[in-house]
Amino acid sequence: MEFGDLQSDSGISKLNDYLKDKSYIEGYQPSAADTVVYVSVSSALHIKPEFNHALRWFTHITSYGKGISAFPGVPKSIAEFGSTAGKVVKKAKDEEDDDSDFDLFDDDVPAPKSVSKKDDENDDDDDDFDPFASDDEDEAEKEKVKQERVAAYTARKAKKPALIAKSSILLDVKPWDDETDMEKLEECVRTVQADGLKWGASKFVPLAYGIKKLQIVCVVEDDKVGTDFLEEQITAFEDFIQSVDIAAFNKI
Repeated sequence: MEFGDLQSDSGISKLNDYLKDKSYIEGYQPSAADTVVYVSVSSALHIKPEFNHALRWFTHITSYGKGISAFPGVPKSIAEFGSTAGKVVKKAKDEEDDDSDFDLFDDDVPAPKSVSKKDDENDDDDDDFDPFASDDEDEAEKEKVKQERVAAYTARKAKKPALIAKSSILLDVKPWDDETDMEKLEECVRTVQADGLKWGASKFVPLAYGIKKLQIVCVVEDDKVGTDFLEEQITAFEDFIQSVDIAAFNKI
């Protein structure tokens, strides 16, 4: 399955299905693959709310601003993403999560056998085998190997950076009537600033009787910004805003 035309609903739908269980196009961090697909999409205004996975991904990539052009990796043709991208992700996952193949307590590691001291360098191999070697030496060697593996595993885990939990939120901001200046309403919403909050794409959606609502996306760090904070800050502009509703909420 290739994405196809990412300027159409069918292409966005395929991208949305692909991102159901993925945060990025390839691997577990932003890369040149995300840049290529992002440029092909070009605008979030035509991503319908039901394509929530694609919208969540697009909003997250948008939050990097000019840093999008500095994502690591070599850009490829958009046609190489889709079905082939899944193989790349699996390979990256296998390389990154090799801890799952790492058995800390593998007792099948052969311990070196104790040997008697050679009396002569030209003796046969049979002369090197000590049939009376102590089993305690084997157990001690296994325990040593186990401890070395535990230490290596702990060191590798300590080097991994802590992940910052983020969420993508789609808000519906409603005015009082059809005479409300929607441009000014959006300007008021975007003046709400906080550490861990980034505003994304927006559009005006018709409601009824000539009234429109503002639909706007934001990305927040879960530990710093909550929905209650957003609602309280936005509804403070009571001359323009009647209410705020959460249309979609997705973990990143």
